[in-house]
This record gives sequence, structure tokens and C-alpha cells, in this order.
Amino acid sequence: MTRMLWILALQLFIGTAWGADYVREQKWADEVTPAVVTGDPVYLEARNHKFLTLFTEVPDAKAALVIVHGLGVHPDWNLIGVLRTQLADAGYTTLSVQMPVLKNEARGEDYPPTFPEAAQRLEQAVAFLKAKGYKKVAIVSHSMGSRMSHYYLSRAKGHPVDAWVAIGMGGPEIYRGVAIPVLDLYGENDLPIVLKGAAKRAASLKANANSAQIVAPKTDHFFTDRDAELVKYVKDYLDKALGG
Repeated sequence: MTRMLWILALQLFIGTAWGADYVREQKWADEVTPAVVTGDPVYLEARNHKFLTLFTEVPDAKAALVIVHGLGVHPDWNLIGVLRTQLADAGYTTLSVQMPVLKNEARGEDYPPTFPEAAQRLEQAVAFLKAKGYKKVAIVSHSMGSRMSHYYLSRAKGHPVDAWVAIGMGGPEIYRGVAIPVLDLYGENDLPIVLKGAAKRAASLKANANSAQIVAPKTDHFFTDRDAELVKYVKDYLDKALGG
């Protein structure tokens, strides 16, 4: 094989192995949008790629929330759908964002190369809400979405949002350097990687008096059968942190 063919093959491999799977994203969008009952599909753009968000606007909202899903799913999936709709019922405008996804067989350790694109999507989501006139904006994220949100917040200039609820943070990240109020929320029966990092995450929150860590009793990573409790944890914290 010639040198040029080797280079082309390598570029194709890198794009396939590490790039966001836009075909899978489109499949999610095709499945999700016809079934949306609460909110409206809105497409934003980052890296010349249009990505789906689900926007639920509330009159006289307390604040606006960017909702960030976990590994390989979509902006109306499971507990994300619960959060985006029930937090709207609780008085918060929500914007649930499609984050970069990889092939179905990809593992968590394959996702960090997508974090820069994830950060750009979050930047666009926050900008969209601020352009709508929302002066208070917060992020509510789950699992891999919490790691993506950490990447964004730890590198953003200034303080683009006013608070962050990180649910089931399952990587090496801690909160040192994130100078906004943070709620680290996870389940008593969460994934081993989430439980393993809990003490370090808690220690990194001590410098911020407005931050907290909550362990939800008898709860797994996905808050199975705990929808009401999940929404209450998030709502109560945001009401306090944002003055709602």
C-alpha cells in the first residue's frame, strides 16, 4: 500500500474509532422526535453539525436548565426524559441536548475524545438559552454526561452557568476548579466506579460552601423506581442554589 493510501486508511480509522457517530444520532432523532409530547425539537449547530435538542419553555420560569444524558443514548431517554419534563412541571425551562454518541459497542473509556465536541454543544445550548433571555442557567447531567459537563465547565471562560447538578459521576474527575455551586448526587447502590470516587469528589467540594454531596438510599445508577425522589433532590437543590 502506498504512503498516501496508508494515510487515508489511518484517517478513516481514526474518524470511525473516535468521531461521533452522526448516523446513530440521526437514528435516535428519527425515533425520538415523532414521540415527543412535552416540548419541541430544536436543532442547534456545533462543528458544522446540527444536533437535536428538546426545548420545554415554561412561562415565568425560575431559571433554564441544560439537561445532559449519559453514554450512547438520547435527550428523552429514561431518567433524562423524567428530568426534562418533571423539572418543567416544577417551574424550570429545560433544554435536553443530544450529546455525541459512538457505536453501540463503545465503552466508557472510548468517549473522552468526544469531550471537546460535547463541550461545544453545551456552549451552544447555554448560548441558546441566554439568547432567549434567561439570566439564570444551570446544568443537570447524568453519568457520562456529567463527565462531558465537567470537561466543559472546567475549561470555560468565566462562569457560563450558575449551578450544576452532576448525577452519577463515574470517572476520575473531581470538582476542584469548578467555582459554581455543585450538587454531586449518586445512589447508594451506584456503579462501582461512581462509589469509588465519591470521597474524592466530596473532598473537592469543601471549598465551596454552596455545594453538597447527596447519597440517595437504596438507589442504583439509573434511579430505577425513584423518579419522584430524583426530581425532588434536583429541584430542592436548584431552588436553593438559584434562589428559585
